[in-house]
Amino acid sequence: VLRPTGRPPHQGALRRRPRNGLGHGGRTRASPTAREAQSSLHEGRPRLPPRTTTSFSLQSNDSEEDMFGDYDSFAENSFLAQVDDVERQYMQVFERGKLAAGLSTDGLRGDGGAPAAGGFAASETDAPARNRRRREDASAQLGILDDVPSSQGFYFEDLGISPADGGNPCTGERAWASSLETLNEELPQNSVEQHQQPDDSSSEVRSGSEENRRKSLKEHLKSAMTGNARAQTPVFSRTKQLKETLLSEEISVAKKTMESSSDDLGPFYSLPSKVRDLYVQFKGIEKLYEWQHTCLTLNSVQERKNLIYSLPTSGGKTLVAEILMLQELLCRRRDVLMILPYVAIVQEKISGLSSFGIELGFFVEEYAGSKGKFPPIKRREKKSLYIATIEKGHSLVNSLIETGRIGSLGLVVVDELHMIGEGSRGAILEMTLAKILYTSKTTQIIGMSATLSNVEDLQEFLQAECYTSQFRPVELKEYLKIKEAIYEVDNKAENGMTFSRLLNCQYSDTLKKMDPDHLVALVTEVIPNYSCLVFCPTKKNCENVAEMICKFLSKYYLKHREKEKHELIKNLKSISGGNVCPILKRTIPFGVAYHHSGLTSDERRLLEEAYSAGALCLFTCTSTLAAGVNLPARRVILRAPYVAKEFLKRSQYEQMIGRAGRAGIDSVGESVLILQEKDKQQVSELISRPLENCYSHLVQEFTKGIQTLFLSLIGLKIATNLDDICHFMGGTLFGVQQKILLKEKSLREITVEWLRYLTEKGLLQKDVVDKPKDESFHITKLGRASFKGTIDLAYCDILYRDLKKGLEGLVLESLLHLIYLTTPYDMASHCVPDWMIYFRQKVDKDIVNRLYLSFVLYTLLKETNIWSVSEKFNMPRGYIQSLLAGAASFSSCVLHFCEELEEFWVYRALLVELTKKLTYCVKAELIPLMEVTGVLEGRAKQLYNAGYKSLIHLANANPEALIRTVDHLSRRQAKQIVSSAKMLLHEKAEALQEEVEELLRPPSDFPSVEASSTEKA
Repeated sequence: VLRPTGRPPHQGALRRRPRNGLGHGGRTRASPTAREAQSSLHEGRPRLPPRTTTSFSLQSNDSEEDMFGDYDSFAENSFLAQVDDVERQYMQVFERGKLAAGLSTDGLRGDGGAPAAGGFAASETDAPARNRRRREDASAQLGILDDVPSSQGFYFEDLGISPADGGNPCTGERAWASSLETLNEELPQNSVEQHQQPDDSSSEVRSGSEENRRKSLKEHLKSAMTGNARAQTPVFSRTKQLKETLLSEEISVAKKTMESSSDDLGPFYSLPSKVRDLYVQFKGIEKLYEWQHTCLTLNSVQERKNLIYSLPTSGGKTLVAEILMLQELLCRRRDVLMILPYVAIVQEKISGLSSFGIELGFFVEEYAGSKGKFPPIKRREKKSLYIATIEKGHSLVNSLIETGRIGSLGLVVVDELHMIGEGSRGAILEMTLAKILYTSKTTQIIGMSATLSNVEDLQEFLQAECYTSQFRPVELKEYLKIKEAIYEVDNKAENGMTFSRLLNCQYSDTLKKMDPDHLVALVTEVIPNYSCLVFCPTKKNCENVAEMICKFLSKYYLKHREKEKHELIKNLKSISGGNVCPILKRTIPFGVAYHHSGLTSDERRLLEEAYSAGALCLFTCTSTLAAGVNLPARRVILRAPYVAKEFLKRSQYEQMIGRAGRAGIDSVGESVLILQEKDKQQVSELISRPLENCYSHLVQEFTKGIQTLFLSLIGLKIATNLDDICHFMGGTLFGVQQKILLKEKSLREITVEWLRYLTEKGLLQKDVVDKPKDESFHITKLGRASFKGTIDLAYCDILYRDLKKGLEGLVLESLLHLIYLTTPYDMASHCVPDWMIYFRQKVDKDIVNRLYLSFVLYTLLKETNIWSVSEKFNMPRGYIQSLLAGAASFSSCVLHFCEELEEFWVYRALLVELTKKLTYCVKAELIPLMEVTGVLEGRAKQLYNAGYKSLIHLANANPEALIRTVDHLSRRQAKQIVSSAKMLLHEKAEALQEEVEELLRPPSDFPSVEASSTEKA
């Protein structure tokens, strides 16, 4: 639970905006009963006045006699008297409106019969205002209809009045206008005629007319109540109707607030109060931190300027981004793109936000791996939240630019913005943001990170404001361990640290040899009551450390949460066809497990859930966990200041120690870096130096960077001549940092050089122009296929050659040949074939390695058991799963590549099915279930065996029933599965609806009748 902000209630407090027409009634000229009703309106909800008269007897409902007899409360303290009062006020407004318009000049005279001085002018200017106030007063009193029983609501519906509209003045006016027409039709004709005669006896006629209307209204209500009393009351939820009405009104209010840039932010930061309730329900967040409120109320945010904000890990950055995304989706009604670094985080975010999408009416779409449609489906009404990896986000933006829909993207949120300076992925992220900045002036960009240094460069690149804070919900204490001494990091000290204590440990000689770094002593100070993370340099080291620690833990640790740990091992067996890693089988009973990319996605998910629940108290892990899913701990231990063989960077160190301290659970977080004497100087520099600067990799990663950028700029017609391309480059991060990054050549020279290279490679072609200065380019078919398929340009010509050769003798007896063609080129270099299994041949090494990987994939598709394939080929199961994911993604890219080249038409149909098989790698009947985010093979089998055989079954499932029928399924998982299934089903239904409308819509080039007749003439 987040702590209160300490701000006054009026500053962004979670308050409910009063409903239109129900908050401030103003003065009313009404009967005493109406005034009582008006006072009840000021209390926030309309209530019927207390009745002191005799209650009705409903024993003779079936008879035809008048159930009300001679009882007449219509002129006394009654509901009908209030209705009558309101109606009479509206008639007075109507009559005064006619007088003000000059329909009757007799009424404008003073006491002596002559026109009153200034009376006409006053009527012209003041009458509309007075009439408007009276209409508002009368509209306010319509709130009494809110408490009409549902069985009595039909009379008002007949009159065009909806009880739900009671709070809306505009709707109220239309409804009452309709009701007056109905009443006038049924009044005696002479009374209507008399009402229209402005003579001296007009007041008498008006009185008679009002009396007739009162009788008519009384008869109608009696008749309606009698009929409704006999009829069965229909079942509809008044509470639900009120909630839906309130949500609609609040969204409308929020829209107006955003458009008018008002300081009044509405119920919950310009969002419906339901959003606040959903955060309490789904995430347990009741209040925001003070910095979150400050950030959300910044002028730059209100004015929709681009923003970069930076805070330490666990500070609550994501919540601010989510609120801004919901504002864009619900208030401004525009699509949103959220870019995340890893597939696992994308899937975690999809699961977390699908429930919000279902409740608030927007789509949540996954763009990761082979998932995602290009261009995205254009929705009729509901807006979409695209959650994408860096690569898929780039492809999505390209498709929106190509179809002219980039303006529909209202907001782009980038998590881990510092990754813009990390290799090829950073170059892709930079390209994506530069294209958005260049092509859409209405798209807002929000970037967030915990480890940003040279923010000024990023600000200039993104044209953004910056917000920074050092807030952490839990205090972090940093320690260094050298031999048995522990030092606290202290920036004020001369060497950056001060002595803290000696480690209290009594080691035997055997233990000293096995654990020279005293890891067992460090972790047993914390576990099992608190959690601990031990970061290790390599994957193998993670496994060895986990086993070593368990060898020296006492039997007491076996008893802690014993039942839950036993369930975890059963779950691991269940999802892996009875197989469990022998190391995990030995360590889990002690509450210890390793965590790295060698595990399958199913295994990682189960271990992470067990850790979050407290069943596991210690993870030995690699540095990837620090940048992945959020798994905080009381103590974080860094086994060594290295990642693999590379010395630790400051940003990596910050991310790792940032996992220490769990908000709402721990009062303090601790990090311990173990170091040797030889590393003391480097570590001293590490803890004292600032974060590394973020530099563009656009030119360094040339095949995935500047070459790909130029190809897409020309292919999308963003910039096609040299001057425009140079201008675009000036707006990139590389352009901002060119003085630092370019030492020998200018930006223009670099641009000319790479354009020439792409032309020589056959991806671009020069246009014939008269003047050399007007030099422009267009993309070739091969170039278009490469950029549409997002193929690494280092391999595009090899891929073309392989596909071309494949046409000469494509073997379709099995999938092996197709699998070979879709095996990623970049993974071949990491493969070391076991020549004891497959014979050695003197051929190209890359070809043999790629063929070897295609054998692995082919065997996997046949057997679908990752454990048996792992054992057969002597490869880690995590690596095989990565190979499968890479092949599915590359197959999707090859498919898009072939779609652009007519000669490869045969591959189109073949690759669609192959991509699907590689994506899911299961039996065909499980594929529909695995489309749901978070449902992998093991869970899909469980659901299928339990009778949930399709997406429709899951979407209509009761989470409680799922928990009872599916083993080892938590309540949170069940709810997420149902929410994700509903979201997918809604997306498919919406797509079908749009397809139907497209088929029924007349074509834009349909010949008109006039055109046909003109041609005949």
